[in-house]
Formats: sequence, structure tokens, C-alpha cells
Amino acid sequence: MILRLPKNLVRKGLYIEAVECPSHEFARRRFMVETQEDLNAIRMSSAVDILVSQKKSQIDVLALLKQAPPQYHRQANPADPQMLEIKGALSDAVLSMHRGMSEAAAGRLDMSQIADAAASARQAVEAAPDLFVQVTRLKAKDKASYMHSISVAGLMTEMAARLELDDDLIDEIGRAGILHDLGKLLIPNAILNKPGKLNAAEMRMMRSHPEIGYRHMKKLGGVSDLILDVCRLHHEALDGSGYPLGLKDEQIGIAVRICTVCDVFDALTSVRSYKGAWSASDALTWMYDRPNLFDRKLVLRLSSMLN
Repeated sequence: MILRLPKNLVRKGLYIEAVECPSHEFARRRFMVETQEDLNAIRMSSAVDILVSQKKSQIDVLALLKQAPPQYHRQANPADPQMLEIKGALSDAVLSMHRGMSEAAAGRLDMSQIADAAASARQAVEAAPDLFVQVTRLKAKDKASYMHSISVAGLMTEMAARLELDDDLIDEIGRAGILHDLGKLLIPNAILNKPGKLNAAEMRMMRSHPEIGYRHMKKLGGVSDLILDVCRLHHEALDGSGYPLGLKDEQIGIAVRICTVCDVFDALTSVRSYKGAWSASDALTWMYDRPNLFDRKLVLRLSSMLN
């Protein structure tokens, strides 16, 4: 079984399947930790977690796992029926989203494909939200651009359901989650995938993606005001420090607030070209400690979904 551990628990005798940080920072995979140099390299990486093989390790991984925070105790077992259900639904979501987003970027918005992707994302997260987060983190390196929006859509629909919103509204919120980053498809890949810090011009281009996506969809037509708002406003903040419009407090609707919380959570807990992944606990704590940016009630709701 492959188990996840926080990197501070790395020990000699562990068999490492992966260190969850960019490969250019730590490229080694599938090796036994044998030296102090191995330990130091892993601890100094930007990774939050390591993946270890219970079978191949020379020490008791389960005993070590007992020292980890509670969120690590439920592990993603590939043979778990819920895991298989989640993986199947995610595969369906990726396929539908790939078709729908390709059409949208080309100027033909097929909402049936977007709806299918959102429905599959909702199915995946309903099975077990905590396992859903683990699976999307593990697959993020393979299909990052699609998996991020699918993860956000799944978390958004589950949160909307727990807020007891109307079923039609929940479905529309899921579709908004799939489309919230459409503008990034129109940003040059050299900027999107740049491993280092963006310069001022690149940052301006990156920060334009909500407006680009909004204008693109509005031009195509057939998109609800809710989806347009989520696409355009998901980087707004409660204190007015967000963009592109600098909205504050009650100017920001519930669907946008839900998207902002789920979007930032998924970004923090995913491996990116420029950073390692945070633990879910650290991400939720960081967000909760910033009520000027995020709706605390929704951060707590997300926390309750995952624990």
C-alpha cells in the first residue's frame, strides 16, 4: 500500500515512491532512504508530503503514521470501492471537460459537455470528500489544468449541497466551477507554466484571466449571469483588495464566495511548477486566519466536509 506522510516524519528505512514537489527541485523517485543526505534533501524541499511504500519500507510505516496529524490517518487505498468510484467519475469529468473547454476556446461553447463534467465532479466528491481531495492531489501532475477546475467544481457542489441550496442552483454552481478558469486557456502557456516568479508584465497578463474568460463567454452567449460572475469575480476579496473590480463584502455573491474558497484551497493543496503542496489542515488554517479575504463560514464548512 502507498501511504502519505508529512515530510517531517521521513526516516531512514522508508521506501519513497515520490516527494511531492516539482521534479526540477527533487527528481528522485522510488528509492530507499539510506543516508543523512537523503533525509536532509527531502526535509529541505518545498514538499509538504511524501508518498511511501508500506511493503518495501524496512521500518513500520503504520507506527510512524500514528505520529502524523489526524487528516493523514485515512489513506487512499487503490482497492477501496469508493476510490474506484471516484477515479471513474474523475476520468469521465476530465474527458467531458477536455471536449467542452476545447470547443469553448475555439469559439463554440457546448454546455452539455460542461454539464457532464460538472455532474461527474459532483458524483466523485459525493462518495467521500476527503478521498476526493487525496485523489485530485495525486493526479494533479498529469492533468493539472483540467483537474484543478474539476476539483473546484466538485468541492463547490458539495458545499452548495451542504448549504441546502436548490438542486438547480447546485448544478449551475458546478458548471460555474468547471468554467471559472476558462480565461487561462487564452493565456500563453509560457506564462501559465513558468517555474519561476512572474515579472510585472506577466503578472498583469495572469491577473487578466478572469476578465478574459468573462468577455469570451459573454461574446459566445448562452451562459448564465451566475457563471459569468463566478468566472469574472472569483479573485475578489471581502476587504476590496481583490481583482478585477475591487468588490467588497455584500457586493460578492454566495456562488462567487464559494468558488473563491474552493479555488484557493485546491491551489494551496496542489503541486505546482513553482511550489509544493500544503496539507489540507495548513491550507484551511491559513484561510480561516484571513477573514478579510475569505468567508469564514464557508472555510469552516469546507473543513467539516473534509474531516
